[in-house]
Amino acid sequence: MTTAEQAVDVLLSDGSTVQLRPIRPSDAPEIVAMHSRFSERTRYLRYFSPYPRIPERDLQRFVNVDHRDREAFVVLAGGRIVAVGRYERLGPESPDAEVAFVVEDAHQGRGIGSVLMEHLADAARRAGIVNFVAEVLPANGQMLRVFADFGYQIQRQFADGVVHLSFPIAPTEATLEVQRGREHRTEARSIARLLAPRGVAVYGASATGQGVGAAVLGHLRDGGFTGSVVPVHPSAARVAGLPAYPSAADAGLPVDLAVVAVPPDAAAAVVADAAAAGVHGLVVISAGFAEAGIDGAAAQRTLVRAAHAAGMRVIGPNCLGVANTDPTVRLNATLAPRLPPAGRVGIFSQSGAFGVALLAEADRRGLGLSSFVSAGNRADVSGNDLLQYWQDDPATDVIMLYLETFGNPRKFARLARRIGRDKPVVALASPVRPAGLGDSTGPDSTAVSALFAQSGVIRVDTVGELLDVGVLLANQPLPAGDRVGVVGNSSALTGLAATACTAQGLTVAVGYPRDVGPRASAAEFAQALAEAAADESVDALVALFAPPLPGQFTGSEADLTAALPAALSAGKPAVATFLVGRAPAGMPSYPSVEEAVRSLARVTEYAHWLRRLPGTLPDLPDIDQSAATAALRAEGVDPGSLLAAYGIDVVESVPASSVEEAVDAATRLGFPVALKAAAAGLRHRLDLGAVRLDLSDAAAVRRACSELAASFGADVLVQPMVPPGVACVVELVEDPAFGPVVGFGLGGVATELLGDRAWRAVPLTDTDAMELVDAPRAAPLLRGHRGADPVDRAALADLLLRVGRLADEQPRVRSLTLNPVLARPDGLSVLHAAVRVGSAAPRPDTGPRRL
Repeated sequence: MTTAEQAVDVLLSDGSTVQLRPIRPSDAPEIVAMHSRFSERTRYLRYFSPYPRIPERDLQRFVNVDHRDREAFVVLAGGRIVAVGRYERLGPESPDAEVAFVVEDAHQGRGIGSVLMEHLADAARRAGIVNFVAEVLPANGQMLRVFADFGYQIQRQFADGVVHLSFPIAPTEATLEVQRGREHRTEARSIARLLAPRGVAVYGASATGQGVGAAVLGHLRDGGFTGSVVPVHPSAARVAGLPAYPSAADAGLPVDLAVVAVPPDAAAAVVADAAAAGVHGLVVISAGFAEAGIDGAAAQRTLVRAAHAAGMRVIGPNCLGVANTDPTVRLNATLAPRLPPAGRVGIFSQSGAFGVALLAEADRRGLGLSSFVSAGNRADVSGNDLLQYWQDDPATDVIMLYLETFGNPRKFARLARRIGRDKPVVALASPVRPAGLGDSTGPDSTAVSALFAQSGVIRVDTVGELLDVGVLLANQPLPAGDRVGVVGNSSALTGLAATACTAQGLTVAVGYPRDVGPRASAAEFAQALAEAAADESVDALVALFAPPLPGQFTGSEADLTAALPAALSAGKPAVATFLVGRAPAGMPSYPSVEEAVRSLARVTEYAHWLRRLPGTLPDLPDIDQSAATAALRAEGVDPGSLLAAYGIDVVESVPASSVEEAVDAATRLGFPVALKAAAAGLRHRLDLGAVRLDLSDAAAVRRACSELAASFGADVLVQPMVPPGVACVVELVEDPAFGPVVGFGLGGVATELLGDRAWRAVPLTDTDAMELVDAPRAAPLLRGHRGADPVDRAALADLLLRVGRLADEQPRVRSLTLNPVLARPDGLSVLHAAVRVGSAAPRPDTGPRRL
């Protein structure tokens, strides 16, 4: 935020929205009006005197700032200014600035002060200010807490009856943790208000009972919603058998949620009416917004701005609705006539059509639902908001997401890493990456699944698989390892299961598969399962039951169903495929062996991630962010200078376009040298003859230049020779689901052709970096293959950490390729670097909080 025209919407601690923007000279009358609403105590605590009115001279100074040495932000709620915060540099080019803010009495305690502090500190840092100072009266405990709770290292002095505070404003892990904690609480509360409303107003329900508005109204009524249902209709006295009102406020009932099913051109009137009734949020079922084109997108932006200005959040437009099966709420504000039974799974669907399929299939499988949100166009509320809510929701144990796109990928990855430690997150998301990720094609489908797994997310490919995994997580404990005991009454099925386990990366436990034979009785089958469940070499079970031939099975289906729970009481997860009859309650049953094993494999991988040490973000010496910023500001970014700022040395490379230039460069660098064709795709193609090594004198350079010119052109690169090593490649690209990701693989045409790259999202921990080094299929070449000396893998991990830090701190760097990197037992050499730089627009998950 650098100009007086920029404004952002922010969430407060109660879950409502306000607007924050730089002050304008035209705000003078509003500033006076706000000041008039202050209590005497608020005036005294802010100005240290009664200050009954603002003198004209002070007023003009308040509203006229230069947005560098003097900055001020105002907060607007309901269209009027309710708070102002400012800083003022203490002298020309001083690193210190005095900070102060004041909040109207009626809006104190809503977290406005902390939001102002975040934005003021961010603006001050960009203006070169390092420290804030403040003077606070000892009686102003609320203001002292705002500063103290921010995580800054504050120095206090008491003199002349005033508390003098000073503190550096550079972000630290502590301040980021505080900021993200506030973000989590505000976003969770904003969703909680929408999913447990005291009353719901429905706009657009026709008196004839036709249309989507009438459908949602009927589902609300018939679903047993425990609050008030208020149909809003301009003329009808009753709609769907319920009293109707021309305005939601006319009902005289508390209304927290509004369901909107009116055309886009009528939405503005609905927002105004809902705001007058004190509504907290809108669920916009109507279509015709951003999905319909440019005009619809403009209407959508207008809708969201108006809702935020009134303190409301927006779900949709073009969505299926929201639901909460809590028996104290029983909210079905969706287009689905029937909800799954109450349970422990929260479901988010970006698509309305997929949402219908998800709810219907979950109901068919008996998968219990806690709450459901369909976000449609995601104009405001997104999957990230629901993750924040479900993390603390005591009614939700498993989170399932259907995602078409990622609005804030870095935030999604950050939240998933945190929330996945407490509750499993299963996501149906496309592994296909769009074109245009820079010089690299980016992660392939296998690598995308690995990226999700790194963040603790179980990625699936179909609605069926999403529910397969959800049923298992909702009903069974997590496995302690990957050893599977396969028990069945058919050798064909048990053999198929063993093959499927191996294909999915699971280990068939020693002594399995165990086939009890088609003549086994119910008691014998149950006994075999009981023995497998008690076997210490087994972490999970696969139970398979095929229909026996007539007269071969002793006992009834009821006998088997009754015997199995006792057999599986050892606390180990079990999946089943029963080709006849049904598995006992609580045991996930799948129509095929492959589906059962695949679901078990997904959950086992998640359990392994939970056991994995997350690692730490190590301190890296020799990093100079100011030098990196300077390198990026220079015209024609030099990759060598940028990388040097992050402690990465690139072997000097001198371009030459003639034989004599090449000889001069070689002489300056010192023999022996390497000569390479200058074209980007040829610099490492030793196999094509585009690279000549160990040129020991000028004559050798001349010969090599002539040979290269005949095949590849006169332009060459001259480099000093470095010791040989294993060729590796390091890449950085922006992924649509995870933001910046770092890739690593071994060099060479074969590995490039096979796509043998591993990827991890930033920020990289030390564990991430070492796993990245070991992840490619060709990684054994780094550990000493067929008698070769192992390379310094720690040096490779350090290089990856530095690239990850660069990616995290420099949003202008859109892609980076280090190719080749020669890894040796005594270290490594980076022979070439290419960088692509974009605009300096901030990433969505950085900076102060905003919607």
